[in-house]
Amino acid sequence: MAKTVIEFKNVTKVYKLFKSDRQRFKSLFSKKANYKKKVAVNDLSFKIEQGESVALFGKNGAGKSTILKMITGVTYPTSGEITVDGRVSALLELTAGFDPEFTGRENIYFRGQLFGMKDEEIKALEPEIVEFADLNDYIDQPVRTYSSGMKARLGFAINVSIKPEILIVDEALSVGDSEFKKRCLEKIKEIIAEKDVTFLFVTHSAGSAKSFCKRGMVMRQGKLLFDGEINEAAEFYKQTVEEDEAKKKKKGKGIFEQ
Repeated sequence: MAKTVIEFKNVTKVYKLFKSDRQRFKSLFSKKANYKKKVAVNDLSFKIEQGESVALFGKNGAGKSTILKMITGVTYPTSGEITVDGRVSALLELTAGFDPEFTGRENIYFRGQLFGMKDEEIKALEPEIVEFADLNDYIDQPVRTYSSGMKARLGFAINVSIKPEILIVDEALSVGDSEFKKRCLEKIKEIIAEKDVTFLFVTHSAGSAKSFCKRGMVMRQGKLLFDGEINEAAEFYKQTVEEDEAKKKKKGKGIFEQ
């Protein structure tokens, strides 16, 4: 029986949107502060088993980013239950989490420790990370001297080298020049080719999803509309996008005719 590594049970996430920082501060002491509720994820339930490769489709505002933040522990659900079983590597905000005063090499150990790794484990991976990041002598310079691209390359090299059990990738990921991007894609394919690695891919592109994934989930306004085989999911997503565009055109035409 396959092991479940990610499970959402009736998960809802509601954000409070304040008109100003003053209202946000006021909310800490009073329930009378004015705000709007934004339901980012609405009563969401699904399971992902070990070794599955899953594409998460959805337009902006569908709830994809919130799902990823809850899986990685950046934010927590308003209600419901989330279970994540395995070492998660998220290729999302690659430049976050560095100490600017530490060198690139020191940050390898710093980030590794945040992943719960022992110094011996990190030391064994250090040469691979340094080689992949390809920062040359800058690896021993403070990260505050790095460009955003250099920090992203180091972040990517660390995150893919920690032997993740669950790998999360955002299609919008942009790292370095075309040659480095090619190496990144090859590395991702290498990782997910391993039998027990679970892969979650956030995308708008059916072509990219089909090349990486076997299962697809389609989100819209915080709700799961479809969950199934990747080709069917891609077709379903295409139809929802076309329907949304048609509704926009119809609405716009009606306003113009008035």
